[in-house]
Amino acid sequence: MPFVIGIAGGTGSGKTTIARRIAASVPAESVSTLEHDSYYCDRPDLTYEERCALNFDHPHSLETPLLAQHLTELRAGQAVDAPIYDFKTHTRSDESRRVEPTPVIVVEGILVLAERSLRELFDIKIFVDTDADIRVFRRIRRDIEQRGREFESIREQYYRTVRPMHIQFVEPSKQWADLIIPEGGRNAVALDMVIGKLKIADRSHMESALVSLGELTGFTRQLDIRMESENDVEEFIRIFAERTGNTIMQIESMNKA
Repeated sequence: MPFVIGIAGGTGSGKTTIARRIAASVPAESVSTLEHDSYYCDRPDLTYEERCALNFDHPHSLETPLLAQHLTELRAGQAVDAPIYDFKTHTRSDESRRVEPTPVIVVEGILVLAERSLRELFDIKIFVDTDADIRVFRRIRRDIEQRGREFESIREQYYRTVRPMHIQFVEPSKQWADLIIPEGGRNAVALDMVIGKLKIADRSHMESALVSLGELTGFTRQLDIRMESENDVEEFIRIFAERTGNTIMQIESMNKA
C-alpha cells in the first residue's frame, strides 16, 4: 500500500519546494507526485476573458473528485493519467501525464487539506506556514516569470480572490495538519527533520521507514509539537526514540564542529 503525503499551505508558501525535497529523498522509481492545481476544471465554454475572471482559489474551481479517484486507484496499484493544465490560457490540455503507483505519493496544493475526501487518503498531512508578505512576493514573481502574467492582473486577482479565499479556506485547513512547517523550504531545521535526516540503510528498509513516518505522524499530533528550533528537534528525537525504540531514523548532528 503506498504511503501518501499531503502538503498544503498558502500560495507561495513553499509547498512545491517541500514536495520536491521529499520526492528527492527517496529513489526516483519509488515516488510519484500529483499537483492539485493540475485538476482545475476545464471551461472551454467560456471565452479567455471570462476564464481569467474565474475564482481559481475556491474549492469549486478544482475537480477534486477526479484527484480523489486517481489517488484511490494509485493506492490500489493502478496507474492513472493525470491532467495537464495550461495556466497561460486557463484550459486543460488534451494531453495527460502518466502516473505510476509507487511506494510514496506526494500530493500538494493550497486546498488539499480543506477537502475531506483528500484528507482521508493521506497518511501524513503537512501544512507549510509562511508569512503573507513573503508569499505574495513569491506569487508575483512566479506568475510573471512562469505564467506570463502582468502585474496589474496579479494584484487585482490577489485582492479579489486569493486573499479572501486564503482566509476562508486555506488558513483554517491548518487544523488538520499533522506537521506544521513554518517558512516552508527556508526552514532548514524542520525540513531536515522531515526528510533530510531520514536515512534508509538500503532499499530493503523502505517499508520499515514508511512505518516510522506513520508513527511520527501520530506522535507529533499527540505531543502537539512545532519543530521551530534545533532544540525542539533534538528533544523530539530523544523522546520519540525512547518511546518507540525507532532505529531507522538517524539524526545527524546539526551545526556542530
